[in-house]
Amino acid sequence: MMKAILKEARPNQWTKNVLVFAAPGALGVLNEWEPLWKSLVMFVAFCLVSSGTYYWNDIQDVEQDRLHPKKKFRPIASGTIPLPIAKVIGTLLLLGGPALAASIRLEAGGVVALYAVLTIAYSTRLKHVALLDLAIVAAGFVLRAMAGAAGTETPMSNWFVLCTTFGSFFIVAGKRFAELVEMGDQAASTRASLKSYTVSYLRQVLVVSCTATVVTYCMWAFENSTNSGEAFPFHSLSIIPMVLALLRYLMVLENGGGGAPEEVFMRDRSLQMYGLVWVVIYGLAVYIA
Repeated sequence: MMKAILKEARPNQWTKNVLVFAAPGALGVLNEWEPLWKSLVMFVAFCLVSSGTYYWNDIQDVEQDRLHPKKKFRPIASGTIPLPIAKVIGTLLLLGGPALAASIRLEAGGVVALYAVLTIAYSTRLKHVALLDLAIVAAGFVLRAMAGAAGTETPMSNWFVLCTTFGSFFIVAGKRFAELVEMGDQAASTRASLKSYTVSYLRQVLVVSCTATVVTYCMWAFENSTNSGEAFPFHSLSIIPMVLALLRYLMVLENGGGGAPEEVFMRDRSLQMYGLVWVVIYGLAVYIA
């Protein structure tokens, strides 16, 4: 049972929560103890609340998941975790995340609570509304970054917020695109909103969101370069691996992958290389230049 409980919490999805480190990391304060430990606490808080939302999402989708070729093996869908127990665990996780974040700073707890409310609303009704389902999932990523900023009292650039928003929308649209390609005519039976999408439409959404991500990232990089007065344009150079990573992900999608973005990153060597190059260049910009 314990193994099933942990599996249902989806620890492989916790990598999404590293976004709480984005704002303090971009400002270059993670080498200081207080912002670092507060960011770590916020990471744990989001792991708790996001796991709680996964529980409740699977509780709501249990019948549909049983029809899905992969999701039917999830602990709740397969019956390994009885529904009453799943509801108790999911509720405790949903309450524990905001409470832990609030112990650091009330504003941070508020952001985590907002994430929980928004995600529950998504799980119960809004996920069936085309476009709105994309926007809400993308907002979840943005709220992660905002929670990290709130917990460490780190200011956020407008360009940073916009880049995070469009980048998140790009990833979510890519996930829906991959699901639609994989499931074909059966897609609507596993996710109702997919009946409103077509492959060509989602491809256009990907192009628009990818372009917006690149433009806003460029503006953010140029803004940081100007504000820091760096002698060498590290911020501007970081644009190159960022663009290459986005283009590589588009290639993965066109080749039939991308249904699980975190799994793609874990196994795709090109994405890992671009990510590493970006981390090195941006690290030099923030902590050296």
